[in-house]
Amino acid sequence: MNPKSSDVVLVVDDSPESLGMLNVALNSQGYTALVALSGQQALSIAEKVPPDVVLLDAMMPEMDGFETCRRLKELLPNTPIIFMTGLTDVEDIVKGIEAGGVDYVTKPISPDEVIVRIKRHIATAKLALSAQDALDHAGKTIFCVSHLGRLSWATPHVHEILEAITKGDYSAWATLAPLIENWLLTDTSKELTVNCFAEKVTIAYERQQEDMHLLRIVQNQTQKSPEDLKAKLPITKRESEVLYWVSYGKTSWEISQILEMSPRTVNKHLEQVYKKLGVDNRTSAAAISIRILEG
Repeated sequence: MNPKSSDVVLVVDDSPESLGMLNVALNSQGYTALVALSGQQALSIAEKVPPDVVLLDAMMPEMDGFETCRRLKELLPNTPIIFMTGLTDVEDIVKGIEAGGVDYVTKPISPDEVIVRIKRHIATAKLALSAQDALDHAGKTIFCVSHLGRLSWATPHVHEILEAITKGDYSAWATLAPLIENWLLTDTSKELTVNCFAEKVTIAYERQQEDMHLLRIVQNQTQKSPEDLKAKLPITKRESEVLYWVSYGKTSWEISQILEMSPRTVNKHLEQVYKKLGVDNRTSAAAISIRILEG
């Protein structure tokens, strides 16, 4: 995998000779190299230009590599940090890992070895972020399979759903695998419906990730109504109807047309809703409503 122009490597070392050598090696491989002679300088650079990976010298004056690593992880929790160290003592290696490092290379540095480590850790970090993006995008019902339909990983919620609809059948994934495999060979823009369990399962295709496939269990959600708001909140039927449409971003005029009342009456109902919910604006009231309607 060739580095992209966006792949930025921050090299932190108090030795100008080491920085120069690594700068040349990284640039020759297509990376953008940023250099820092101290931990404080590294933090300042990272705040302005977040790197994709950090090469960090363990032994530096003033702020050492371990403290720099801890500070960088607070700033860049998902960025891999590779220690460069002349130390071979196990305690120091453990200390670096405990500070937040993911790997280490020993000095004198081999540029070829460093490049291999960088490629691997950038790729791993990007895959992790890709998986997290998918979870953020589609909720917690995501799982990942091979082209044969075999499970690679699934969120705990997926396991809970499958266990519930299969009544604890531990061979459920083996049953699903050939069905998913055949589906992956067809038009995956159409959802896969599985009817071989106690309850129907609907699976949607999310995206391909390397040679794996991210899929999602589609959950049927019952459309909630103003009655659900009235049942959960100390408000009247009419107030619940007004609040229901507020949660959908409707203006007072639009609500007045839907509920066949004047905008003035809508606002009076809203004033009562604010008092009863202990809020002072439309946005806060809508937030409470949305939590109930989507819960």
